[in-house]
Amino acid sequence: MAQPHVPARHLNVSGDKKSMRRIFLVSAVLICSTLFVACSRKPAQTAPPPPEVLVTTVKPEDVPRVLERVATLDGFINANINAQVQGYIVSRDYQEGGVVKKGDLLFQIDPRPFEAALAQAKGTLAKDKANQVKADADEKRALDLFNKKVISDQERDTAIAAAGSSRANVEADEAAVEQAELNLGYTKVTAPIDGLAGFANSQVGDLVGPTTGPLTTVSQLDPIKAVVAAGEGPFTDFVSRHPDPKERNEYVKTLDFDLFLGNGELYPKKGKFYALDRSLDPKTGSIRYYVTFPNPGNILRPGQFGKVRFVADMKKGAMVIPQEAVNELQGSYQVAVVGNDNKVSIRPVKMGERIGAMWEVTEGLKPGDKVVVQGLQKAREGSTVTAKDWTPPADALVSKADQQNKP
Repeated sequence: MAQPHVPARHLNVSGDKKSMRRIFLVSAVLICSTLFVACSRKPAQTAPPPPEVLVTTVKPEDVPRVLERVATLDGFINANINAQVQGYIVSRDYQEGGVVKKGDLLFQIDPRPFEAALAQAKGTLAKDKANQVKADADEKRALDLFNKKVISDQERDTAIAAAGSSRANVEADEAAVEQAELNLGYTKVTAPIDGLAGFANSQVGDLVGPTTGPLTTVSQLDPIKAVVAAGEGPFTDFVSRHPDPKERNEYVKTLDFDLFLGNGELYPKKGKFYALDRSLDPKTGSIRYYVTFPNPGNILRPGQFGKVRFVADMKKGAMVIPQEAVNELQGSYQVAVVGNDNKVSIRPVKMGERIGAMWEVTEGLKPGDKVVVQGLQKAREGSTVTAKDWTPPADALVSKADQQNKP
């Protein structure tokens, strides 16, 4: 049979489809390969810069040993004003909180009972003086008569005893008058010193006396004293540095003290050492001493808190480093030193006295060594670092009260 006629355009349909599928698969494979290669490529890694540390260069220097102590201000003299006699207050004659002069009237106690007592004492004295005149005359007459052998020994002795008793009465009366005058004077309560008077503890109409407590207080505030306490350790160290009493007394007179007020401000006047207490307080283990400061205008007041600071002495040729640069491990000390090649070496050192925030190195370092102060956690043995200079704080050499004991 003859085959049916097929048009030419339908002869390669299946072959064309296979060719298109093959081209699509090849394209997909190429695209995936390209993405895989692109994803598998990583950027080139660069080495991180050396860590940065702050260092200080060790060098011998004369270091002032600056000490700082907590202080409480108090009046140079604090006079408690008490009533010397019992009575009612009839007036308060001073301005509370004002300045008073020695002898100024502060309080007036009702004087009338004491005026009456004085008048009575004077009357008794006058009467006994009159009796004394008669007794003296009788004594003289009795002695004349006895010498003429007119009266007996007993009569003479009686006259002499009467005259002696009369004189004794007069002396007692004179003492009573003096006491009455004193009591009357005590009704005027006056200021014993120049100073600043406090508030009144008793008011007009109050019954006061020797046992009722102070009426007020007058304080001498120019100069004013700062009460400072030093621990037993620092005191013992001070005495060991100055064992000779005469030299010690001369030394403390040369000290100049700065006073920092509670708000941190520096008081413009310099202070001077005044006195050291006789004993240590067994409860606190500290000893007190006084430093006086000029106080014109009563700017400073008792009860204020502050800090006194002074240069105790100079430590010659000391090599000191910040305390934060020292690593303590089981009683031994280490520091990190940066060499000229910027590599770190860990060195054992021996430490001396603490001076404020600094610490004296006695062994293990030499002048010119660069010691790591900040960034110790980055300073490993043999590691490379970038060293920059460390700037000390302004009060690095100030010894705080809790830094006085040697390590």
